[in-house]
Amino acid sequence: MDGQGKAIINGNGDEINGRELASPKRAPGGGACDLLLRFVALLLTLAAAIVVGADKQTKVVPFKVIDTLPPLNVPVTAKWHYLSAFVYFMVANAIASTYGALSLFLGLINRGKSKGLWRLMIIIDALMVALLFSGNGAATAVGVIGFQGNSHVQWNKVCNVFDKFCHQVAASIILSLLGSVAFLFLVMIPLLRLHPRA
Repeated sequence: MDGQGKAIINGNGDEINGRELASPKRAPGGGACDLLLRFVALLLTLAAAIVVGADKQTKVVPFKVIDTLPPLNVPVTAKWHYLSAFVYFMVANAIASTYGALSLFLGLINRGKSKGLWRLMIIIDALMVALLFSGNGAATAVGVIGFQGNSHVQWNKVCNVFDKFCHQVAASIILSLLGSVAFLFLVMIPLLRLHPRA
């Protein structure tokens, strides 16, 4: 029973007391993984905002006024700000990318010194996840209606006419979803560090 009060030190300098390994204290944030995820989230949400913000397509569409007359060819333009769901999507990605740049800057300066700042950033990261997922859902819902239409309310599909516009919106939604996942990892990693290992 002499060995119960003594600590054994392994080759890494960690104390082993019985079967438990005393883990070294980690900084609450500011590690390379955290900063890399913040940079990726910044790039993806910024790219999504730019792609949807630059989305515009003009097509000449034939309109039939009277069956006996030939159709009128009218130029029609599709822009992202014509639909409120795309405006919300754009603003959500702009907010997320701005926050991503700010949090990356604070992360580089702070480097885990202030636990309170990292806790606040984790809370705002969770808000960014909610904001981005709601914007992605709104843009996806409108995009599906544009792609398939809705026969129940007589909404015709428009992506067969404005194909470039629809493909650009789809690309920006994918970029934004990947940015959302990066922010989600920024929330989950600190939570997994808090959970004791079994």
